[in-house]
Amino acid sequence: MKTVSILNLKGGVAKTFTAVNMAYELHRRGYKVLLLDNDKQGNLSKAYGRYDAENVAPIAKLLSGGWKDAGEVIQHTDYEGIDIVTANMSLFGATWNLTKEENENQIGRYERLAKHTAGVNGYYDYCIIDNPPDIGLNVVNALAITDEVIVPVKIDEDALEGLDIVAEQIEEAKAFNERLHLLGVLVTVYQNTDGEAAGMEWLGQQGNYNILGVIKYSKKVAENSFMRKPIYEYSPCCGAAQSYKKFVTAYTGKAR
Repeated sequence: MKTVSILNLKGGVAKTFTAVNMAYELHRRGYKVLLLDNDKQGNLSKAYGRYDAENVAPIAKLLSGGWKDAGEVIQHTDYEGIDIVTANMSLFGATWNLTKEENENQIGRYERLAKHTAGVNGYYDYCIIDNPPDIGLNVVNALAITDEVIVPVKIDEDALEGLDIVAEQIEEAKAFNERLHLLGVLVTVYQNTDGEAAGMEWLGQQGNYNILGVIKYSKKVAENSFMRKPIYEYSPCCGAAQSYKKFVTAYTGKAR
């Protein structure tokens, strides 16, 4: 099982939207995908129709160690082959409580699930983690089990400047996970204006960041936020849907 973290310390760059649609496109190619919603807002859980605001979230149970079997924390979605560990605001409390633990017990909480070979590692092809725009202990635990980090970036000055900070955090996290590496940047919400074209050119000239793909802006994305569907199911011909399809084809080397 390959574990991919979607991470950027800046909000509004389509992290959750990328996790939703990358999982869907992997599923369409026959891969089995486990999603970890690592953000207390629970937007990934909402997108796949499994958000529960009333009970302690499965991801909070993972972080606190309050589970025995993978079946307690993993839920099926409406898509056969896409399962999810959901989040809600209880993740905030679990993260806070973890700060009181001894340091050596703080970063291996998700590793237990990742190594659960009977229920997880031997079944899923990919685990995709949707992270919040910070480096709390829940994100540190995610990086501890991550193989590749994909950084969604919206082309503007602030987002581009923040890339170096993300890269530094990943380098520091290699101290406890030597497999971890920054795979590259996924440009999102791209409009071919003169300003954004210049930003793309600048990014390409840096040489530090592999550009994995470009997700085109589409007004259908905003419409789809009320439908709670992968964008390809809502509007398969729109630029964003076709862009994610192209990105995952390049990522996997497998078309659908």
